[in-house]
Amino acid sequence: MESTIKFSIAVDSDHRATEFRPFSISSPHMRAFHLAWLSLFSCFFSTFAIPPLLPIIREDLHLSPSDVGTAGIAAFAGSIISRLAMGPACDLFGPRLASATLSLVTAPILLSAAFISSPLSFILLRFFVGFSLANFVANQFWMSSMFSGCTVGVANGVAAGWANVGSGLTQLLMPIIFSILNTNFNFTQSASWRFAFVVPAVFQATMALLVLAYGYDLPDGKYKKFKKEEKDSFGLFLNGITNYRGWVLGLTYGFCFGVELTMDNIIAEYFYDRFGVNMETAGVIAASFGFANWVSRPTGGVVSDELGRRFGMKGRLWGLWVVQTVAGLLCLWLGRANSLWGSIVVMCGFSFFVQAASGLTFGVVPFVSKRSMGVISGMTGSGGTVGAVVTQLLLFSGDTKFSTQTGISLMGVMMIVSTLSLTTIYFRDGGGMFCGSSDCDYQPLAGEVRPNLNELG
Repeated sequence: MESTIKFSIAVDSDHRATEFRPFSISSPHMRAFHLAWLSLFSCFFSTFAIPPLLPIIREDLHLSPSDVGTAGIAAFAGSIISRLAMGPACDLFGPRLASATLSLVTAPILLSAAFISSPLSFILLRFFVGFSLANFVANQFWMSSMFSGCTVGVANGVAAGWANVGSGLTQLLMPIIFSILNTNFNFTQSASWRFAFVVPAVFQATMALLVLAYGYDLPDGKYKKFKKEEKDSFGLFLNGITNYRGWVLGLTYGFCFGVELTMDNIIAEYFYDRFGVNMETAGVIAASFGFANWVSRPTGGVVSDELGRRFGMKGRLWGLWVVQTVAGLLCLWLGRANSLWGSIVVMCGFSFFVQAASGLTFGVVPFVSKRSMGVISGMTGSGGTVGAVVTQLLLFSGDTKFSTQTGISLMGVMMIVSTLSLTTIYFRDGGGMFCGSSDCDYQPLAGEVRPNLNELG
């Protein structure tokens, strides 16, 4: 059957979309796109619903700076474990079932905030709620299953970028929800911040049910129905973890997306403490950092695809290196800015480049291994949260000798150094940063020069 008859969007021989229409809801490609980004959006909203309310929570629960720092580390530690598991789960069961199951399991955990009363229970809450961020792996796996090589960069970038806006919107809305409960409904401050978490928990569970009801894993249907053979889970995992490119991308992603996660965790409190703004204003400033994802990460995906068309894998890798290095320089500058408005301006530039670097990273990931795509996505995604744990532990744990502003500058240096590892990546048919396109590029697909996926696994 001709694909042009079967689908309302242009597809390749595997029925993956060769064009990207973000304002369409056609099934299955664009419907999967919208379900994927909204589901992940709800998970970001839930995970980062806590930081903007920290000034109230830390007073109510008598949290020390060390408790707050440990809780931040715990949120990312939980995500590391779940992201590593999510990759093989997607390979075996499909992104739809894996994503929805995790969301339905973690949403009730957020509701348990109503019952916590000690620093330990707060740390455990952040640890288990952080598991929901593993839906990022399912999000990227799903897009790579639905979109062809010439559009996978922009599809991954937009799906993750729009989802990451949830981390910004929650910074803005949670203080407002708290205020409404506290003033309009006459709840105490303690009751208000606890009941405020009902909103993100219900939102997350609702999106999980919609994914189950209306989503398709593959262009031709649901994963279990259409997979051709039983997959060897150990073989898939071993094939993925022995691919050094996955480790390199995990490292670099740890210092772009990992840095972004760290900033989501500290930025509201940073402006609140350093510049003396109130909680609502700090929330607005922090929200602007997350809101940049609406255009920045998708831009990274678009740039990656365009560089891929023009220069092959060499272009994708150089683009990632340049953008992430600029982000590192801006991060260093942010820590040295001494005025409120100067810090806000530098923060906005930094947010654009660091988020674009994440989009560029996942413009490379789908080409690493077709066979173990879920494992590679999980490794890279876990690298993001490992980076967040490392920076939080070394620089912002509450027990370090560094001030927060010094920690931010040092984080920028770590970004610049880690990105140098991209020079070691080499593809058999795609080359690397120092391999000319005339020597490396074969098999163009829909106008793009790209490596042969069948030989990379």
